[in-house]
Amino acid sequence: MHDEVIDSLKKEFIEKLNKIKDNPSLLALKGEFVGRKRGKINELFKQMGKIPAEKRKIFGQAINELKSFFEQELKQFERNLKIGSLSQKEEDWTLPGYKIDIGSKHLLLQVMDEVIDIFLKMGYHIEDGPEVETDYYNFTALNIPEEHPARDEHDTFYIDYEDRDNRYLLRTHTSPVQIRTMLKKKPPLKIIIPGKVFRKDEPDDTHSPVFHQLEGLVVGKKISMADLKGTLTTFLKALFKEDVQVRFRPSFFPFTEPSAEVDVMMNGEWLEILGCGMVDPAVFENVGIDSEEYTGFAFGLGIDRIAMVKYKARSLRLFYENDLRFLRQF
Repeated sequence: MHDEVIDSLKKEFIEKLNKIKDNPSLLALKGEFVGRKRGKINELFKQMGKIPAEKRKIFGQAINELKSFFEQELKQFERNLKIGSLSQKEEDWTLPGYKIDIGSKHLLLQVMDEVIDIFLKMGYHIEDGPEVETDYYNFTALNIPEEHPARDEHDTFYIDYEDRDNRYLLRTHTSPVQIRTMLKKKPPLKIIIPGKVFRKDEPDDTHSPVFHQLEGLVVGKKISMADLKGTLTTFLKALFKEDVQVRFRPSFFPFTEPSAEVDVMMNGEWLEILGCGMVDPAVFENVGIDSEEYTGFAFGLGIDRIAMVKYKARSLRLFYENDLRFLRQF
């Protein structure tokens, strides 16, 4: 008796399925047979209470198998219906294809990666730190006390300024990471610190309130100015891929002594590229490193400046205006 009900329902389903021509009809058939409220499978389950106990298991298994059959057939028919509707469309194969725009890494990040890659090959390790820094790490530990005139160029973008004992600001250089690294790691050290920095500069062809910087720090025994000059000369020749002329000019930075500016000869003129120097013993004292036993050098360069020189860009603002006519050249 129950087998006849199952077979009859299966036959009815197949007959109706073969007559389906569109999605609305398919959805109606699905609701009729496997719908949760009024579906015929659901009605069969409701009759389970009238079946003798010894036959309920067999009848329930038969209903579940029938339900699985309906669902598989409906799913396959729906798939075939979609394929058939697509195949019926007329395609004009003479029409031009769609152009797919593929994004690329920004020029500044390309230059950053190139600089990082050179130093990694020279045995350096990358360190990172927060962009929101404390006054101590950004200034004091770097031998720049509150009254120091060097703060005039950097002293800006404070957060919670009225808290004089715990002032925070957007970092003005990546040098705070040097302090953080020396406090948590013992010499020897050989690190680079790439990242974004912030200053109060007015935007023009050579300045921006936000720019990218990479600094390096080497600490060890018997590190000398000769090591510094050899390192940076090797780096600049690798960066510009030619035997460029390099010169070092005396300069001043609060956290290095002696200090120097580094220039390269490009197109018949000297261009300033980066600053550097031997780590000031006062900085070593601030981080608990014995300046009698260890020496070191540090350097810093602006990635934006390097990109301008390397690709002969007329203005720093070109890197931030998002003009695709410029960016697509790289």
